[in-house]
Amino acid sequence: MEFHILPIFAFLSVVVVASHAALSPEAYWKSELPNTPMPKAVKNLLHNEWMEDKSTSVGVGKGGVGVSTGKKGKPVYVGVTPGPNPFIYGYAATEDQLHDNPNVALFFMEKDLKKGTKMTLHFPQSTTPATFLPRRVAEKIPFSSEKMPEIMNYFSVKPDSKEAEIMKNTVKECEEPGIKGEEKYCATSLESMVDFSTDKLGKNVQGVSTEVDRETRLQKYSIAGVEKMAGDKAVVCHKQNYAYAVFYCHKTQTTKAYVVSLVGADGTKAKAVAVCHTDTSAWNPKHLAFQVLKVKPGTVPVCHFLPEDHIVWVPK
Repeated sequence: MEFHILPIFAFLSVVVVASHAALSPEAYWKSELPNTPMPKAVKNLLHNEWMEDKSTSVGVGKGGVGVSTGKKGKPVYVGVTPGPNPFIYGYAATEDQLHDNPNVALFFMEKDLKKGTKMTLHFPQSTTPATFLPRRVAEKIPFSSEKMPEIMNYFSVKPDSKEAEIMKNTVKECEEPGIKGEEKYCATSLESMVDFSTDKLGKNVQGVSTEVDRETRLQKYSIAGVEKMAGDKAVVCHKQNYAYAVFYCHKTQTTKAYVVSLVGADGTKAKAVAVCHTDTSAWNPKHLAFQVLKVKPGTVPVCHFLPEDHIVWVPK
């Protein structure tokens, strides 16, 4: 199944009056993490126009929702991702996911994480390129199942439409309890993601994302090098389908993170973030990883590469 990006039909303008610093997620990053480089996944979700223009347009269309700044008026969209989120470990995989989801190729076993291993992988570009809203804007917009009628009205979304279903699913995933040993939080702004990650790991942290030379099709990659990141704890933040950038962030004590140098059959080079979970006993037995790798919960460490628009936070 392909991802679908569809045109916007309705826009709603939100006028925000605030100071330059309060409106700039980038300024908040620099104030809280002055010695931490911003990963590419974060830079790609920033809008320089926040510094110049005080208006924001939030748009919704058939099968897609998006946000644009008022200055250029170019919206970005949410794509329709088939099946449950494969990075939420309490979910069972659907039949469609097993056959059509590009994330299937991202799961592997820790024993394969060594130089010379060949893997067939696909690093799809983001299908949800919606950008960060400044926290002061995001906090004015409801984000809860109880407020869904208000949210639908706010975005001029028909309650029985496909875009309404996408947004409801994202909010529902954010509200469900985490699995045993998991601390979870949905960040609706870059500022709130920084706060959650530094609260769990301290301020001496770094954020890292996967970077690939160029988008390619499914192909064989060879591991050229593996570097383990500091510590055995991490906060991993996964980009969600929503009108603006929302990240599902979670922390477990049984997580190891690596930066893996890869070289594709066509010469494409990648620095891919790999996350390995050493205790999967609380995961759904029908989770996508178990069906792909043919293993049972709690038996072996399960790893996955992160798509380019996801972020792992680790101590320095």
